[in-house]
Amino acid sequence: MKHRIVILILCAALALSLFSGCSAEGSTASSTRPDLTGKAVSVVATVFPIYDWTRQIIGENSDRVALTLLLDKGADFHSYQPTVEDMFKISTCDLFLYVGGESDKWVPDALAQSTNKDLSALCLLDALGAAVREEETPEGAQAEEEEEGEGPSYDEHVWLSLRNAETLCAAICDALCAKDPAGESVYRANCKAYTEKLSALEAQYAAAVEAAPRRTLLFADRFPFLYLAKDYGLNCYAAFSGCSAESEASFETVSFLVNKLDELELPCVMKIESSNSRLAETIISGSKAKNAQILELDSLQTVTAQGVAEGVTYLGVMEQNLEVLKTALN
Repeated sequence: MKHRIVILILCAALALSLFSGCSAEGSTASSTRPDLTGKAVSVVATVFPIYDWTRQIIGENSDRVALTLLLDKGADFHSYQPTVEDMFKISTCDLFLYVGGESDKWVPDALAQSTNKDLSALCLLDALGAAVREEETPEGAQAEEEEEGEGPSYDEHVWLSLRNAETLCAAICDALCAKDPAGESVYRANCKAYTEKLSALEAQYAAAVEAAPRRTLLFADRFPFLYLAKDYGLNCYAAFSGCSAESEASFETVSFLVNKLDELELPCVMKIESSNSRLAETIISGSKAKNAQILELDSLQTVTAQGVAEGVTYLGVMEQNLEVLKTALN
């Protein structure tokens, strides 16, 4: 893996030097720190929630920070591998923000080969500490084969807890301040204002669940909402675990979910944003609940650069998820 990372970085540097040689007269192309003209700090965030939290903390100081979303094309971060261009962005940035866990096994080698010796990195799982949860396979879900000798796997979808979001925004703010002390007062003020919004929305979630007559959700899909479910004491059934690579549910799993839908008389079957409705339709058609709705909760795993340009925000998606949750639990 280390050899692959080195080759990627070398290829990136070569490609950029070639582009520089072909640039128009009077223009220049940096071979070390692209798009940093007039900027104090270059920050790369792997997934959208981290990117958006950082964007909110930077706020009006955006003229001091060059912020990049690495997975900007909606790729599944569970199976993502960095491209040559991605490796160059990581290698030359000042601050790298990532989740950690199984999906980011490539990160340590990438950081070790950085050409910026002052690069700092923040792993969200490390920042959460004891609040990190081991991945759970919901009852009845399709089980995946485990490799012998594997240690515990941690659920990586830490951003789907608003409580976690407050903790992680504070950690990101600290990392930014360490890199750019001149901007600290603005970063601290923006972080405080933003975490107050997170806290207010978290209180709305708690109140909605407390007032709801139900506490159970059934996912005809993967289940990345472990942190959210644990925050509010929700019982959840699902076809697959949150990080599952499986795409076809077994007959036993489908039968289990059909029976649960009938047993609990649930009015809704849930799916996540990146999936079609076929499995949900199959479960509903096999149950007595022919009029059950199919509702979608957004796990914020597939937001693209286009979505960012169109105004998608972490808070906005979590507000929409709250309205869906209210419907599902009533």
